[in-house]
Amino acid sequence: DVPESYDAIQDYCWEQGWTDGLPVVPPTEDLVRRMLMGFGQDPLVSLGVIQPRNARVTLEKVAINAVLAGCQPSYFAVVVAAVKAVVHGDFDVAGVSSTTGVATQVVMVNGPVAKELGINGDAGSFGPGFRANATIGRAVNLVLRNVGGVVPGGIDRSTLGAPSKYSFCFAEDESDESWTSLAESRGVAPGQSAVTLFQGEGVQGFADQRSRTAEKLSRSLALGLQAVTH
Repeated sequence: DVPESYDAIQDYCWEQGWTDGLPVVPPTEDLVRRMLMGFGQDPLVSLGVIQPRNARVTLEKVAINAVLAGCQPSYFAVVVAAVKAVVHGDFDVAGVSSTTGVATQVVMVNGPVAKELGINGDAGSFGPGFRANATIGRAVNLVLRNVGGVVPGGIDRSTLGAPSKYSFCFAEDESDESWTSLAESRGVAPGQSAVTLFQGEGVQGFADQRSRTAEKLSRSLALGLQAVTH
């Protein structure tokens, strides 16, 4: 039994290895049930097998980690979609999880669901202050940790790590209709919500206040890309 105090519960979760180091929401039966309630499927439904532990990922396990991460129940469908992408063979989660580099899974959200949930894709979207961005990405990472076994120093061999491993989730800014969104370019119908995962590093700042031609700006962009792991 764990004493019903905030500190005791946090210490217990840490001792069990369930947390990324930040405080977590205790995954009580009631909160997990509420997380699952709006999704409308059997909690034991399997989303697939997650590498590298080869563990089966059920909706219930995803819901537990979504609660731990601080997600609202309305976020759950996005978390599930992201986890489905994680376990898809083409994503190679074992590779990104065990690299010695700083790569991690990047969660990009398109369509109406981004506005409905307040997933930021505007100013400061890669920084703090946005609950949906922070907790959806964090839930995916906790699934990798608690179900997939991706623990720093164990399966996770990242030499330096990166803050993006806590959470890397954002929405695409679709306010300019003259640009085709990533989701549409990948075959998703306009007006439909979608979640895309890719393997990426943390944010790299780029600024050019001097170029006045496309050629000069392209040269600056190329110089910036030279610093990206390839």
